[in-house]
Amino acid sequence: MPDTTVRTTIAAGYFEGYSVVGLIAVIGVLFVAVAFGAGRLLRPVVPTPEKMLTYECGVDPVGEGWAHTQVRYYVYAFLYVIFAVDSIFLFPWATIFAAPGFGGVTLVEMFIFLGFLAVGLLYAWKKGVLEWT
Repeated sequence: MPDTTVRTTIAAGYFEGYSVVGLIAVIGVLFVAVAFGAGRLLRPVVPTPEKMLTYECGVDPVGEGWAHTQVRYYVYAFLYVIFAVDSIFLFPWATIFAAPGFGGVTLVEMFIFLGFLAVGLLYAWKKGVLEWT
């Protein structure tokens, strides 16, 4: 019988940590619900034709809602995402680099990583992707 008591105590301690997380999640959801409810109660509701008009960057909408977008802008966005991810990896690397026993190994790994990015950038440059025309 003592085995079940020990297991119950261990399980209670295990789920106690999750109950705190659950309680914080419930408080967060309630906070958002109260904020939205207060906003709905306090805001003025006066619909006018100007308010119901579609807003596009301060310009009144004219013509169809279909516009062509050139693909090259997506390439610039994709290259930005690649180098933003690169910077995300550089910051943790900089903190680990100074730790004892990680210096040489992490330096080599980061140069390999930066080498792959440099090859990708060189490829994009050779293909003419980086030219703004």
